[in-house]
Amino acid sequence: MNDERLDRLGLVSKVWPWLFFGALLVFFEAWARIAAHRSFVFNAYNLQSIALAASAPLLLAIGQTFVIVTAGIDLSVGFVMGLAAVCVAQFTLFGGGSPWILLLSIPLTIAVCLIPGFVNGVLIARLGVPAFIGTLGMYGVARGAGFLAAGSGMTVAVDNPGLAWLGRGWTPVVLTALLLAFMHFILSQTRFGQYTYAIGGNPQSAVRAGINVRRHLFAIYLIAAAFAAVGGIVYTARFAAGAANAGEPMLLDSIAAVVIGGASLFGGTGTVIGTLIGSLIIAVIEFGLVFIDVNAFWQFIVVGIVIIVSVLIDQYKERLGGAQ
Repeated sequence: MNDERLDRLGLVSKVWPWLFFGALLVFFEAWARIAAHRSFVFNAYNLQSIALAASAPLLLAIGQTFVIVTAGIDLSVGFVMGLAAVCVAQFTLFGGGSPWILLLSIPLTIAVCLIPGFVNGVLIARLGVPAFIGTLGMYGVARGAGFLAAGSGMTVAVDNPGLAWLGRGWTPVVLTALLLAFMHFILSQTRFGQYTYAIGGNPQSAVRAGINVRRHLFAIYLIAAAFAAVGGIVYTARFAAGAANAGEPMLLDSIAAVVIGGASLFGGTGTVIGTLIGSLIIAVIEFGLVFIDVNAFWQFIVVGIVIIVSVLIDQYKERLGGAQ
């Protein structure tokens, strides 16, 4: 009987984010038709706004997906993103108005932001520090480094044609989509992805299978830092300013997107496509509530309820699995 219940619950955990996403679209579309006599879904501005709102948290969440699949968590990515936002602005300012300075600024920014990922990897993979504690410490370090890099202010304004192009229109969405497709392939179709699931499912078995768990976890935290860096670069490109706290509100959204998308906090399960749906659900909730003129603070409550439901399903499924 438990096998049947576990199978049904597994199906629910995979399908319910898609059903909930569809229900959200139907709800907001119906509201828009009745209250405003216009469309919510079939509106190019709304679709672009939702896609742009989802793109930066999704970049964080892609890296976070790999971390959570290994039963870890990275609390530092929000302020690593802020550090990247400030660094790319500062590096670009050094080159004046030349768009070619981006060819140097972007790699330098990513290189700087790989340092927190490197330290996280050393702490967690080499020294055995719990991921929560190690990345929480790096959260503080990256936060301070970002504000120091910003100088006297919290933001660094930048005016560069190349950077402006990167943040214009659908460009951030297209970039995010390309990176998402690539990382979906890595996680679902390559040996690296198989090793990631194996480590999250049972680290001891992964070691016995010949997987270098330490080296793999080290690479995972570098990936998370790299995607946080890209998120910061996109943020600065969109808003023509780098802010040290750019990623602070997106940290919880990145974790929420992974969990809502079906990943287990116990590790071993999760997909990049599921993370995409989770990010879109959060973006639709946030934009939709503003669209229907509901107090913006309600979005935190709604997203929080969705996270709780996701975790309860995951825990119940884990409990049934442990009872076998």
